[in-house]
Amino acid sequence: MSLPFSDEKKIDLSDKPIFDEYFLLYPPEISEFTFSNLFMWRNYYDYRFLEWRDHLLIFSRTYLKKWKAPRTSNEVIFFLQPIGPFPELIMIEILKIGYSIEFHRISESILNSLIKKAENENISLEVIDDRNNWDYVYEKNDLVSLPGNKLRQKRRNLQKFLSSYDHRFNLLKEEIIEDCKQLQLEWCDANECQGNEDLQEEEKAIFNVFDNFKTLNVKGGALFIQNDCVAYTLGEKLNENTMVIHVEKAHANYEGSYQAINNYFIKNCCQSVNLINREQDLGIEGIRYAKESYKPHHMVKKYIILRRA
Repeated sequence: MSLPFSDEKKIDLSDKPIFDEYFLLYPPEISEFTFSNLFMWRNYYDYRFLEWRDHLLIFSRTYLKKWKAPRTSNEVIFFLQPIGPFPELIMIEILKIGYSIEFHRISESILNSLIKKAENENISLEVIDDRNNWDYVYEKNDLVSLPGNKLRQKRRNLQKFLSSYDHRFNLLKEEIIEDCKQLQLEWCDANECQGNEDLQEEEKAIFNVFDNFKTLNVKGGALFIQNDCVAYTLGEKLNENTMVIHVEKAHANYEGSYQAINNYFIKNCCQSVNLINREQDLGIEGIRYAKESYKPHHMVKKYIILRRA
């Protein structure tokens, strides 16, 4: 038995209906599982996919080489959690085949079942806590109202922006795409992206979304002061009760601009959900501090699964 790698495909915009159908049938919990997110990073990580035994398999042969050293061998294949009715069974079957494989972004919801099934098959697993990729999830109303003493400074920052600047909020439309791109370029200059490959690749990924935003059906908005875009954000529905924020950028020169774009976006684009997933911190100290400072409602824990020799 082997995986039909001869059927694998690179992710293309035309594949969106395939992914959307799986995500509709099996609503995701982790932030990586939207077509837009996979599409925007498809070139950098060279994502591939195939359908096998009624499951969608998403993988990359280069992801770990670009992001961090593989834990097994240099030929290891990076797999995301299979999408379908029985992801644990599919993972066991793939591990039994014998490829050099690492499963990443495995949700806590299937972990115990996966371990039990592996024990039944006499497969020894190594389970690694992937803390750097846990998702931060917040109550929508808390992000809007910023209640309590712990969020007092963020309320002040928001009020400072609202009272200090003659501004307007616009939903993402084709007319303002170039303005958002210009802000992204300015943000990159200010944050010295030329010396940081990760930030350069992020900018390419963001432009992928802007260039295809109608087809991707993402939501977004931007803040303007006079005719200058000073903040923008991009997000989409992750599941019935959760919106995921993929990108949020703002001019540091305008105090409270991050709090303001977050506030306007949630009020205008997140009416049908109660939770906001703001993705992971990637182990970056400043991002972790910022995300923790908003007091998440809970974390979506993720794990790495390897087969022990």
